[in-house]
Amino acid sequence: MADLKVNFAGIESPNPYWLASGPPTNTYVQVAKAFDLGWGGAVWKTVGEPILNVFSRYGSIDLGSQRMVGFNNIELISDRPIEDNLREIAEVKKKYPKHAVITSLMVETNQKAWHDMVLRAQDTGTDGFELNFGCPHGMSERGMGAAVGQDPGYACDIVGWVKQVAKIPVIVKLTPNITDIRLVARAAKKGGADAVSLINTINSIVGVDLDTFTPLPNVGGKSSHGGYCGPAVKPIALNMLSETASDPEVQIPISGIGGISNWRDAAEFISLGAGSLQVCTAAMHYGFRIIDDLCDGLSNWMDEKGYKNIEEIRGRAVSKVTKWENLDLNYHLVANIDQDLCIRCELCWAACEDGAHQAIRRLPREFGGPVVEIIDEACVGCNLCSQVCPVQGCITMQQLPVGEKPVTWKEYNAGKGTLAPRGDAVHTATWAPHK
Repeated sequence: MADLKVNFAGIESPNPYWLASGPPTNTYVQVAKAFDLGWGGAVWKTVGEPILNVFSRYGSIDLGSQRMVGFNNIELISDRPIEDNLREIAEVKKKYPKHAVITSLMVETNQKAWHDMVLRAQDTGTDGFELNFGCPHGMSERGMGAAVGQDPGYACDIVGWVKQVAKIPVIVKLTPNITDIRLVARAAKKGGADAVSLINTINSIVGVDLDTFTPLPNVGGKSSHGGYCGPAVKPIALNMLSETASDPEVQIPISGIGGISNWRDAAEFISLGAGSLQVCTAAMHYGFRIIDDLCDGLSNWMDEKGYKNIEEIRGRAVSKVTKWENLDLNYHLVANIDQDLCIRCELCWAACEDGAHQAIRRLPREFGGPVVEIIDEACVGCNLCSQVCPVQGCITMQQLPVGEKPVTWKEYNAGKGTLAPRGDAVHTATWAPHK
């Protein structure tokens, strides 16, 4: 079987799956149970001066019958005494020496406070620190969390303070609530960070109760902006992961976070440069036993593809992300409908007619044949019809030979390439009414 072990910035782990800092890593009991079930590591819920949390703290977005596609929380860092957290971290590490135990830290922005906290936490035997520069609510209003992660200068200074006394790897958790996440990733590296993790949660309000006009979650008739996570944020996380992994000024290990719910998500994050993976919302939704599917699915896929270990797939997709002007304008696609699979819902026609390029023709139903067909000369291969079609494999996108060499927008505008004629596709499938 494929070897799932990872070495992340010097931290050994039996597999790349770590529980992210949050409610699932709040106590010894939870983390010990997770390790017993097969999780490779855990980032302890952020330790700092204890705070008071409100009681109502979660909200979510549902999509049809699927619950919690997007998840929102207004929960803050640990509300447990620092001493209790540090004692339990030490107990977990002693019992599970081969698992990765990372301590997430957040304190006020001054050198002495960070030195004191790092030295206390280091005595637990923890494998590494994760500096929480990402929390977007509650703590950021107090000058911590995202307030630090949005300021490269502060971030660099704090990482430097921590590295003065830390004897173990330091990971910096980045906020997505910023114009360019690479700026703080660079600052973290400049300060001496051994790795970064991303993304933390996204500022959000998930909804409003239209009877009371109170945003959700309702806390005594009022609410607050919170942190958004879950499957809905995965595309944003992948983009920021790609930007950071490809930045020549960063080039340190990255722990991927953001909507990882299954092994496919995991493989995508690894292919875009993640060296370890952090999961929170999926564990809160389905429980710790999802680790079986996460490990088995990834391992089976790697076996099928012939990959022996995580390093063989890490970063393989990074170089394939490029600027728009570097894309091939002579790469032509046209949609093809498998009429045997078509259920005649006409969703493709409605989407294309109103929302795209009017490249699908409706046909009369009375003849008993197909009810839609592609207008080849109008099809721009935009993929919309294949995305809205409810039948898997019914509409596929087919590449057409164009007779011209690949040409980018930059090359074309510099007169170094020729565009193939547009709208000259020849579609092989034809239809005529039954007589």
